Parts: sequence; structure tokens; C-alpha cells
Amino acid sequence: MGELSQLKGLGPKSEQYLNEVGIHTKAQLIELGAVKTFLKLKEECSIKPNLNFLYAMVGALENKSWLHIAQEERGRLLMELEGYQELAKMFVTEDVKTE
Repeated sequence: MGELSQLKGLGPKSEQYLNEVGIHTKAQLIELGAVKTFLKLKEECSIKPNLNFLYAMVGALENKSWLHIAQEERGRLLMELEGYQELAKMFVTEDVKTE
């Protein structure tokens, strides 16, 4: 087991999926952030993560249970996730217009 599976709420499978998209350390997870990492997993990983994985990553970074994160921070995380997705759509639309 590596560094990531030692974090609260992340196990060997979570670490495997994070490694698959180039996240190998807590520092890398912190740098990218849980929401951006979640989006990266959705795009590049062999599995498609559900929101519990997002909550688990936030919990791991804050040393809290993913259940606590799901209850206390769900709204904020969903808004942040939606914001990144809308921004990504805007860039795709702009790329199509410039071609």
C-alpha cells in the first residue's frame, strides 16, 4: 500500500484509481484538489467514480469521514463541481468557434 491508501477513507482500490490518473501522493491530491481530481477520474480512469469518491477524497484531505463530508459539505462541493463542468463546456464551445 502506498501513501494515499493510508489517508482516512481511501483504501487500496481508491489509491489504484488515483494512481491510474497520475496522482500518487497526498501533495499531488492537494495541489490538484478533490474536485479537479474527481473530474480527471471521470475523464481518464477505467472506472467512473460516483460522488462518494469525491466525498472520500475531501475527507482524506481534511482527515474526516466521507459521511461527514457528504452531510456537511455536499452543497458546496456540488456547486464547485458544476462550476468546473460549466467552465469546461465554455472552453469546448470556444474551441469549436475558432476552428
